[in-house]
Amino acid sequence: MQWLQGILLRVTNEVANDWWRDAVVYQVYPRSFADGNGDGTGDLIGVYDKLEYLSALGVDAIWLSPFYTSPLADGGYDVADYCDVDPRFGTLADFDLLIGRAHELNIRVIVDIVPNHSSSEHPWFREALAGIGRDRYIFRDQPNDWESIFGGPAWTQVPDGQWYLHLFDPSQPDFNWSHPDVHAFFKDVLRFWLQRGVDGFRIDVAHGMIKADGLPDVGALGHRQIELMTTAELPYFDQDGVHEIYREWRPILDEYGAMAVAEAWVSSPARLARYIGRDELHQAFNFDFMVAEFDAKSFRVVIEKSLAEAELVGAPTTWVLSNHDKPRHVTRYGGLARARAATLLMLSLPGSAYLYNGEELGLDEVTDLPPELREDPAFLRTGESRDGCRVPIPWAEGAWTNPWLPMPARWDAITADKQEHDPGSTLNFYRQAIRLRRGFRGDIQWLDVADGVLSFRRGDRRVVLNTSQSPVPIEGTVLMASGPVTDTLPPDTAVWLADR
Repeated sequence: MQWLQGILLRVTNEVANDWWRDAVVYQVYPRSFADGNGDGTGDLIGVYDKLEYLSALGVDAIWLSPFYTSPLADGGYDVADYCDVDPRFGTLADFDLLIGRAHELNIRVIVDIVPNHSSSEHPWFREALAGIGRDRYIFRDQPNDWESIFGGPAWTQVPDGQWYLHLFDPSQPDFNWSHPDVHAFFKDVLRFWLQRGVDGFRIDVAHGMIKADGLPDVGALGHRQIELMTTAELPYFDQDGVHEIYREWRPILDEYGAMAVAEAWVSSPARLARYIGRDELHQAFNFDFMVAEFDAKSFRVVIEKSLAEAELVGAPTTWVLSNHDKPRHVTRYGGLARARAATLLMLSLPGSAYLYNGEELGLDEVTDLPPELREDPAFLRTGESRDGCRVPIPWAEGAWTNPWLPMPARWDAITADKQEHDPGSTLNFYRQAIRLRRGFRGDIQWLDVADGVLSFRRGDRRVVLNTSQSPVPIEGTVLMASGPVTDTLPPDTAVWLADR
């Protein structure tokens, strides 16, 4: 019987470790989520204080954007110490308290890891500027034509005449992943956080660490190179050698029963599929859904494509509508009605769903921030700014003292405390949708409907989204809807139905 018990235990562990397959994951941008000590900056104690709120929301996991020691030149994605908490966000003891309480509430914790580049304040880079261990980063005597994702050249010259590569801000020098020290360092970083109990990692710029031999020019004239990222091969993204890194990491993840999800922008489904598998990563973000138009045809094309990609690798896809890098979908879609309809569609799809903090309150993009308060490093180079989706969360009027970015007065009407007991609020809409989402079973079966309408069946439930200009008839028991419905579904509305 001992052998049978061993098999059952192994099967149980495999099922438990597959929690991510259909999870609802909530992204926390710590600086803007909740301020636990009243200094105007969100922190880990603030996250700890809101764990019951997140439990009531119904999420399975939280993903913490970087909280590591950092100058915050790029919102914490410029890491100076990968194994400590920035004092503005708290301490390692605060992190341990947070993760312990999260696990008590059956909430798993994913943390960001940033392996493509460090902060220019990282000890290794300071040593490199002094001529020590310079080959841990990418230096050369002459720059090539590579461009920064944030605009402008991707090279900065140092006093001795050499140039270093930074695919993002000059404060974010790229690691040289051909150096064994870099490999060993990041394996140690993974183990450090896994030993503290994290359940997984979101890998920033997961397609970026390996550069083509010889660092050849791109040679693209008339385009910003970032515009080619998903349509052409670039010598600094999605190189085959990046998969060797993930094959090194996977045994460590498996040892702790942890998962990893890739932020990977690549040129084709076949290229994306290579990141996922039993010897590499568990998931990759599906950004096509986030950039789809609010249109039935656009959504269907993306859904079918995404499910086909998932079938290639035998892993469920991810769905996301907003994050810390893109304008909030209330604004992108032109209003809360469409945003709620798109959310109801997303939460009915097979796979996992990633939510961005504040979307459950119906927050829109803050587009009128004063230029002098914007901190996105891309702003000075291109005029583009991600600050508008990073404005602090309105828990209650006056909940923040001197927040690092100002909140618009219009949010006073939709604070979390005002939405708490309003059955029609967006907050309670999300709570209900996440709860009812558990009842969806099986694959998608598309249904024939009119132009501008999208509909499918999963098990004994049907989903209908109306993106047309006219109401459409519906039949069945309404489980929930994104807005008022009768026996017709108004434009810009979605509904979940059960057969009568």
